Amino acid sequence: MNRRTVLAGGAVGAMAVVLPVGAEGAPVVKARTDAEIYGVPTVDPLISQRADPWITKPVNGQYYFTGSVPEYDRLVVRGAPTIEGLATAEESVIWRRPTSGKMGGHIWAPELHRIGGKWYIYFAAGDAGDVFRIRTYVMESALDDPRDPAGWALKGQLATEWDGFTLDATSFTHRGRQYLVWAQSEPEIAVNTSLYIAEMANPWTFKTKPTRIATPTRSWEIIGYRVNEGPAVLIRNGRVFLTFSASATDSNYCMGLLSAPASADLLSRSSWTKHPDPIFVTNDATQRYGPGHNSFTVTADGTDVLVYHARDYKQITGDPLYDPNRHTRVQKLYWHEDGTPLFGIPVGSGGPIVRLSPADRPRSFVKHVGDAFQVDHAPRELELTQFRFVAASDGTETVQSVDQPTKFLTVSGTSVTLSGAGTPVTRIAVKGGVTVRVAPGRFLQHRNGQLVVGDRATVFKLS
Repeated sequence: MNRRTVLAGGAVGAMAVVLPVGAEGAPVVKARTDAEIYGVPTVDPLISQRADPWITKPVNGQYYFTGSVPEYDRLVVRGAPTIEGLATAEESVIWRRPTSGKMGGHIWAPELHRIGGKWYIYFAAGDAGDVFRIRTYVMESALDDPRDPAGWALKGQLATEWDGFTLDATSFTHRGRQYLVWAQSEPEIAVNTSLYIAEMANPWTFKTKPTRIATPTRSWEIIGYRVNEGPAVLIRNGRVFLTFSASATDSNYCMGLLSAPASADLLSRSSWTKHPDPIFVTNDATQRYGPGHNSFTVTADGTDVLVYHARDYKQITGDPLYDPNRHTRVQKLYWHEDGTPLFGIPVGSGGPIVRLSPADRPRSFVKHVGDAFQVDHAPRELELTQFRFVAASDGTETVQSVDQPTKFLTVSGTSVTLSGAGTPVTRIAVKGGVTVRVAPGRFLQHRNGQLVVGDRATVFKLS
């Protein structure tokens, strides 16, 4: 059993989970805060007007951030000891586009990678005479701090198999081999961009020919433009997961998912499977529109964090490419018990998020189905299991639904539903989790897969 399981109350074994009427008098333990349980910053947006966000994993105690600026004219890097600290960290301009000629056009989607003890930035640039003649370029710095402009030098253009629209390169190492995945238009295919992979001889030189691993064909990939772009790689649980973004950069922008066995030949197209549906999309209830172009980082304890951009309004005046308000946002990435990622929804504004599991069924979660509540084993609908405890001035709390933020847990007799009113509750920390009191002598109780109210309290783990 690992440290995180113990801290989450996972070491309860076969303990009794229904407490008697006097549950208020049960041994009280010091509970972790919801922020500690959630483990990911909730400031939203984390960074305003920064699209295509990239946050590194910690390097020598520092996180580093880069992304597209609305002017599309420069490369920026900021750093901080924490993810949350990036919100107010000073931003360094490490390179500006020339006033004419090559790379003098749009500057898009930089990514910052530490490879072989040096820093590399992959970025897309157009030319001054043709801002949409987008190609991928690589810069290198041998300095320890990537925020220092003095260390950066251009290694040159990334020479792909054919000279075409190329962007969104990302690099990763797997089983001792360095790979690059990127988006490009291919002359023989009538789409805007597809995704390609190749092994690298060094960070700016290909070792192998490219393999096309995804092209936009499904209805959610071809709205406005036929696009697969913005790849990001996460290797977990014996698989290589690759997220990407699809469709136009308005509210139709969304994320898809490819995966391959970790033991497979990643340069073979047959190794990759595309999930049939998008895995992260616009959400009207939370007012997050066009989520995409993501990256992944981790918290200090190894919790996976999804980094992405989204707007907080749907209607855009003019070309969405020139709307400046794609903001950097972060939220926790969850995992299903079968080892696949659960993305849920763009969670919107608010405090830390928790999920509730009866202590005797630690792989089951309280979930709302419409306005009713039940307890399900390992549900895939992550957003239906996510809640916020919202504090009131009198010391009580209400339990807010994350995916329906205008609704709260409401008690009527022994029934528990979602409604706009919300019943004040009191959490009581006990061994293995918390009990939730809804009235004197009355508690939330798990009974045969249902969430009800009774005089005996179920212990819930918060996770």
